[in-house]
Amino acid sequence: MLFSITLSYLRPPADIQAHLDAHKAWLVRHIQAGSILCAGPLQNGQGGFILAHGEGLSDIEGMIAEDPFDRHGLASFAIQACDPAIRAGDFPARWAAGAKSA
Repeated sequence: MLFSITLSYLRPPADIQAHLDAHKAWLVRHIQAGSILCAGPLQNGQGGFILAHGEGLSDIEGMIAEDPFDRHGLASFAIQACDPAIRAGDFPARWAAGAKSA
């Protein structure tokens, strides 16, 4: 299942910056594990976006619980789940196993 995760910052930029390197290390760890597909800051500077893959919501919630931004109360996390029905032909089938290739 795919998950979109939108982070909204709850604290001033200086607080975010103080934990940014640890947050980036968390992202890299989960990218290397295959659970985060892509991530980046929102254009408005008020948060970030993560596209993740997991078996279920509990996998994603457990992953987020390890994020320094969550542990230090720096961001809220809005999670939306999607069970893809259709995908681009070159989109990895393992991320959308039940989706038809278009």
